[in-house]
Amino acid sequence: MADQNNKNVDALAQEITLKSRGQGKLRQFILWMGALIIGAILGWQHIPVLNDLFNFIAAVFTHLFQFIAIPTVSLAVITTLSMLGAKKDTGRIFGHAVTYTLLTTICAAAVGLGLFLWIAPGNLPLDVIGAGAAQVPEKLGHVTYYDHFLSVIPNNILKPYLEGNVLSVMFISASVGLAFAFMPRTENREAVLKVLFGLQELLFTLIKALLYVLPIGILAFAGQLSAQIEAGVIVGALGKYTAVVIGGNLIQFFIVIPLFLLFRGLNPVDVFRKMSPAVAVALFTKSSAATLPVTLASAEDNLKAHPAVARFVLPICTTINMNGCAAFILVTSLFVMQNAGMELTIGTMVAWLFIAVLAAIGNAGVPMGCYFLTLSLMSSIGAPIGLLGIILPIYTIIDMIETAENVWSDASVCAMVDHDLQGTLDDSSGDDMPQFQGA
Repeated sequence: MADQNNKNVDALAQEITLKSRGQGKLRQFILWMGALIIGAILGWQHIPVLNDLFNFIAAVFTHLFQFIAIPTVSLAVITTLSMLGAKKDTGRIFGHAVTYTLLTTICAAAVGLGLFLWIAPGNLPLDVIGAGAAQVPEKLGHVTYYDHFLSVIPNNILKPYLEGNVLSVMFISASVGLAFAFMPRTENREAVLKVLFGLQELLFTLIKALLYVLPIGILAFAGQLSAQIEAGVIVGALGKYTAVVIGGNLIQFFIVIPLFLLFRGLNPVDVFRKMSPAVAVALFTKSSAATLPVTLASAEDNLKAHPAVARFVLPICTTINMNGCAAFILVTSLFVMQNAGMELTIGTMVAWLFIAVLAAIGNAGVPMGCYFLTLSLMSSIGAPIGLLGIILPIYTIIDMIETAENVWSDASVCAMVDHDLQGTLDDSSGDDMPQFQGA
């Protein structure tokens, strides 16, 4: 019976992997890389007319990103948290899952922050930093911590959205999302949520249209930066940045998550062996959602997790448990802000650690995931985002590692919750849970 279950999981994993290969991701990567190379070459020629055109196109894309940034993050957080209300017989499962999710995600961001401070990616030339610094709001170092935290608490629901105050928007969105999650299931609640989900679908359509023409933006960003920055400086700075992001993911994957499992009395090697089909599919599909059917099948058939745990925890974790995303948002945000001339105090970096965690929780369903959320956050605070055009091709590789890490973390959270609640759940309590047979 066990052999048959393993064959079923392997067949499902192979089917989803093959399906993902026909989605044009290789063509997209080639197109973006080509735009990057062509833009860099043209910018290096120092042709005034082309440079002016690149500056104009980059400004247009910056405005579009700023236009879509705040509603993207806000709606993602609200709609994600609105689905986390305790269902029948799942209160304890929900509590354990959210606890492990927050702990692992905060650890992932903290590891990224530690590596960022240790490796210390370099700055771009001073003339570029000076040009970008003029666009950055007043530095946090000029206000006290009390003033800074007080500024997070909004006294007007529209003001944070109009001013692009990311922390206040996050505060409002999280509050509204949790209120939806735990308020009575009335007809009015469902009507308001239906409108919010409809707005989110509309927003995602706009995002997809923006991504369709993004190669033009990449070409402009690459040309703009190439005209100003020496290639050696870019390679050195981006090399250290990439080492921080990938190094943080590997530490979280091979050290931090296994330590969580060991602490809860589980064998990390055994858990990984049983969940390896899902991790492998995640690596190739670069989508936690597309991998979900394999993750569920592996958890129930191989890991022998209780159906009530697997069918509740794994879809929830696919939505909110974004270890790799939190680390990417934090490290990339700090890297961009540092090169923009912002003063990165310890207080600022810790504050952004929690911003990254909350933004990662709201990542579900956003096309291009944490890359777009990072871009949204940076554009919303006025930081120059041209550097993200150079990071984009690198992100294609990073995304593979991050998705595998996210699915491995999802599987580990499921294993720990199942271990904690073993013997306390009704065998029939998973019968009313949704079945996930395909993506």
